[in-house]
Order: sequence, then C-alpha cells, then structure tokens
Amino acid sequence: MADKINTGTILIKEGTLLPESLRFESEPYSNGWRLVKNLNGYELDQKTTKAGWNFFYMANEIKATVFGLDEEKALRRAVKRVLTNLKSEKLNCLEITRVGGKRFLGLLYVTVSAHPRHIQESVVLFRAPRPAGRNWAKLAAA
Repeated sequence: MADKINTGTILIKEGTLLPESLRFESEPYSNGWRLVKNLNGYELDQKTTKAGWNFFYMANEIKATVFGLDEEKALRRAVKRVLTNLKSEKLNCLEITRVGGKRFLGLLYVTVSAHPRHIQESVVLFRAPRPAGRNWAKLAAA
C-alpha cells in the first residue's frame, strides 16, 4: 500500500458522475473513496479537459500527521484523516501533494498533505441549477 500513495495520487469519491469519454481504472481505498490508478493529477487534468469537463484545484492545503509503528498502516491512517478533514461534502476529488515519513526517538510519524479537487462539466464551481418558472431577464434588470 505504501507504494500506491505518493505525490500526485488522486482519490475520487465513489459515485462521481463522469462522461463516458472520461473513464479510468480505480480501486477501492477508503470508506466511499477510490484510488485512481495509472494517472496523476496532471494527467487526469489533461484527460478531463480533453473530455470537455473541468478539474478544479482548491488552494487550501489539508495536512495530517500520524504516529505509528508500521509505515503502511500509518500512511493509510494519515490519508483517512485527510479525507475526514475535507471540509466540503460537495468536493469529489483529492490530490495528494506530499508524503513524508520520519522517525523521532525511534517512533515513526507520517505526514500527508493534499489539495481538494473537483471534477464537473460546468466552468462555474458548484453552479446551482436555476429554478424553473422565474423570469431571469426581469430580475437581472431590477
């Protein structure tokens, strides 16, 4: 597992709607999240753009540090903590930007940093559908 999570790794929420032209391999990783295989953040961005969709990058960094004895288990716990700290339920992707493991007084600690990402068709992030029955031209003129 330790070799699967590294800089550039993308995690995507299960059930995320994607166009047929934007298919890729993934495997279950954590509760409700899948690990994208064979694509890093840059490659997935290129593929998303080619499909006519958008892959948003959020500037806020999420970081988690976990202590443990086993590097693989500590890394998995750190990634789960990052996923838990993801503030918005609307965001459907996460890009791992830094993974580091060190020892302090013989105790291992792993730090994982990530940036929220989001895949959607619209160029406006979280664009809400317009309610039917309103006269939008009249409201804009007011």
